[in-house]
Amino acid sequence: MRGTVVVLVAPRQTELRAYDVAGPGPGEVLLEVVRANVCGSELHIWRGHHPTVKMGSVLGHEMLGRVLTLGAGVETDYAGAALRPGDRVVCAYFITCRKCPACQAGRFNLCVNCYRHWSQPADTPPHFHGAFGTHYYIHPDQYFYRVPDEIPDAAAASANCALSELLFALDQAGLASGEQVVVQGAGGLGLCALAVAKARGAKTIVIDGVPGRLELAHRFGADMVIDFREHDTPEERAARVAALTGGAGADVAVEVTGVPAAFAESIHLVRPGGRVVELGNISPGHLTPFDPGTLTRRGVQILPAIRYHPWYLKRALDFLAATRGRYPFEALLDAEYALRDVGRALAYPLRTAPSPTIVSAPPPSSGRFKSERNAFSAAAARLNVSCASRNERTVWQPAARKRRAGDRRGGASRRLAAGAAPGRVRDHSAVPGAGAPQPLSCHPDRFLRGRRPDRRGARGGE
Repeated sequence: MRGTVVVLVAPRQTELRAYDVAGPGPGEVLLEVVRANVCGSELHIWRGHHPTVKMGSVLGHEMLGRVLTLGAGVETDYAGAALRPGDRVVCAYFITCRKCPACQAGRFNLCVNCYRHWSQPADTPPHFHGAFGTHYYIHPDQYFYRVPDEIPDAAAASANCALSELLFALDQAGLASGEQVVVQGAGGLGLCALAVAKARGAKTIVIDGVPGRLELAHRFGADMVIDFREHDTPEERAARVAALTGGAGADVAVEVTGVPAAFAESIHLVRPGGRVVELGNISPGHLTPFDPGTLTRRGVQILPAIRYHPWYLKRALDFLAATRGRYPFEALLDAEYALRDVGRALAYPLRTAPSPTIVSAPPPSSGRFKSERNAFSAAAARLNVSCASRNERTVWQPAARKRRAGDRRGGASRRLAAGAAPGRVRDHSAVPGAGAPQPLSCHPDRFLRGRRPDRRGARGGE
């Protein structure tokens, strides 16, 4: 059986490569990719800004898969649910070694070996290290869970990044019922933050400047929104937050724009003794002026959060099941691209607004995967674009300035015409005597879906 992956060969340059799909080893699981989102961090990786995932790596981490083959010794997921071929699963996009100093100290989200597999070059077997491809390997020490039948594919696909991160981050902040939360950015991460805060009984304020995202914030239950086209300086936004919170400021600010200036602004949005949860800024070397005197005098706590303890993925699935119908996660879907057009999908945020990309496959005709043809037809149907984790298009405005054109077209989805000429796939099989390079015609109608992101420079889960 053959499969295809998307490889980063240079900043902003990708290529499709074909490899043989080997069976899983002991403790591993072989998946076919159902959906893979283009998260904001994917754009950082694509531009060459990631400190670990470098040129030659396979792109993609936010995904939903379907079990193709279980390796020896694998009978259940990490919650003890029985597994069989055909089951939908989500997995943490990182491993938790439990042996490094961070893991031994209980800081599992900071495992120093977290990207041991994802950072491997595509040419290193088993090749399918990232979510942008037809197949994906779950490795030992990589937590994964069966997806309940009642959770739609579109909602489940973002569980292993944005939603899990926000559940973890707001637990770290100790968010309590009745507290007031201000969310900077109403993209995918911001809307997940909003949903979690509302479910926990918080009062919520959302700051953004794109009409479609502000509309979605209302649909997700925001109590109040601040349009930074109307309040276009940090001072005006801080004054507006103070006015909406009885003059005190919010108890918690959640920064998910990925814009350094937004982080600097966040300490002015909370009350004395308030907490700032920082998720958006993850690229080292991006600097901004900062006022440490205000931080000290106001006693503001800064709580950075990256990744999550892996069992929060199960909590994310439980959250989706418990709140189904309450939050319109499906409304985040936005556009579709063929896998051969992955370059266009990654560049799409630069034209309109940043988006994650989703690889989707139709359900198999049966629970079995008997042949190479069946595996391809099941794993290779389409990639659609949904709402991204962090904003990439709109500039967070530290002072009054003209807003950039090209506002988001709120939840409208669009599909590329099927039947476009198939792209070319380089064959990098590690198996001696393998066949010649294959065209993408083995799966011509695979599409990418992307999510509307939060803000320029923001990332999805890195």
